[in-house]
This record gives sequence, structure tokens and C-alpha cells, in this order.
Amino acid sequence: MDVIKIMGTDDTPTVILDVANDLFEISGRSLPEDVAAFYNPIIDWIEKYNQSPKVKTVFNFKLVYFNTASSKMLLDILMKLEELFHAGKEVLIKWHYADDDEDMKEAGEEYADIVDIPFEQVAVA
Repeated sequence: MDVIKIMGTDDTPTVILDVANDLFEISGRSLPEDVAAFYNPIIDWIEKYNQSPKVKTVFNFKLVYFNTASSKMLLDILMKLEELFHAGKEVLIKWHYADDDEDMKEAGEEYADIVDIPFEQVAVA
């Protein structure tokens, strides 16, 4: 599969989707002007990945901020990963947040309640 590597900006997160290196990560700030244009290729990539996934997929979210429009797209990504989990594959979501960022911690908890996938909260000093 093609690798997706998008370098982050002030308004868009860094995205790395690299099957060969077991690297699945979205990090930084997410408030793109056009969330659909930014996230739809990522969601399409995950749909293709789900057709021939690895035995175990660990997806890291290392966001410091995301807006409301981004939150819907993040949920769409999580729901695609949930499909993979329900297909019998091992999936783990690692939700990283600064240990003093209650909002980001709570966002991870809320996503964990919505989707049926193993979720690990990772506090970062």
C-alpha cells in the first residue's frame, strides 16, 4: 500500500500511515479549513487497508487540539478501525495527551465510550 505522509501545519495535523513500518499516527493540531478534503483521503486509505490489514494495528492519536468539524472526522476514522476490530483483527487505539490537558483526556474517554475498540489512554509529561 502507498504510504501517506502529511507534514503538519498550524492548522492541520501530521499524518503518517505506513503499513511496512507499523506506523499509524495522527498528531498535532487539527482545524483544517476544509475537513472533508483533508480527511477523506485518510478515511479512503483506511478502507483500503481494512481489505488486507496486518494481524495487529496500533493507531496513535497524539493531538493537542482539534475543532468540532475535525472531531466528526476522527470519529469516522475510529469507526473504520472498529469495523476492522469486528472483523476479528487486533486493533488498539493509543490516545496520547499532555498529563495536564483534561480536555484532551476527556475527548479520548468519550471516543472510547462511543466505539467498541481497545483504547489506551497515554498521559505524556
